Amino acid sequence: MVISKYKLFEDVAETRSFTKSAERLGYSQSGVSHILKGLEAELGFPLFVRSKRGVTPTPNAELLLPLIRNVLSETEKLEQTIHAIQGLEAGELTIATYASISVHWLPPLLHQFKERYPHIDIILKEGGADDILQWIQENIVDLGFLSLPRPCGLDWIPLASDPLMAVLPKDYPLASRGAFPMEEFEGKSFIISAVGTDYDIHRALETCKVHPDMKYSSMDDRAIISMVIHHLGISILSELILTDYTERITALPLKPFFCRELGIAMRSYAELPPAARKFADFAKQQLRTGR
Repeated sequence: MVISKYKLFEDVAETRSFTKSAERLGYSQSGVSHILKGLEAELGFPLFVRSKRGVTPTPNAELLLPLIRNVLSETEKLEQTIHAIQGLEAGELTIATYASISVHWLPPLLHQFKERYPHIDIILKEGGADDILQWIQENIVDLGFLSLPRPCGLDWIPLASDPLMAVLPKDYPLASRGAFPMEEFEGKSFIISAVGTDYDIHRALETCKVHPDMKYSSMDDRAIISMVIHHLGISILSELILTDYTERITALPLKPFFCRELGIAMRSYAELPPAARKFADFAKQQLRTGR
């Protein structure tokens, strides 16, 4: 069974669409269907349930997925190691990240990395904290940029502290203060990041035993900022997220001070493919010295 079939199977399991996987991997839709039917014939059982909404992995396919991902990961590691022995810097890695990091940190970092290693291809996936941790643990991605996760058995490279800030409309009464007391959130209309997106804000509120009036919840930081601008409530977000919005809102540090610790998580640094290890080391060097 060739590796390309495994890769197609894994991709369709992720996209839940023959059409999307065909576009991503350079197949025709009929080609995807033909290859997967052949794979199903080899295995002796169906891999996907087809419906008008797309395709869903069967229970048997779900059992195979972790093994398939391990095979693909080890194959990529083998190919990259061979390239390294030959003196070539080549390969592919997949990185998961918060949207704020993909906007403010990764563009210059990726540009510098590609200049140094032009034959290493990088795939990005954006998600919340729970998404990124799951992708790392299931071997869907090599590395994840996120805030320090709860204990979960992953290796961790710390990069920077990102202060949490009170996010207020420009004309908010306390906007002239140097810091925003956490107790001021008590009972106030509040826009909260969705659970599973960013635990740091929820943790700050719980630590101070403050109970705002949770009017809205969103996974999109931009939506939260827009709601604050339009006086639908106040919020807490990190300083990095607010970089491009300082003229439209007032952002004050919290009292007491809270921050999120940003870094790179991975299943095992020692077992990273060569390309992923090069990127992790490069990001550590550039982001620690550049901030």
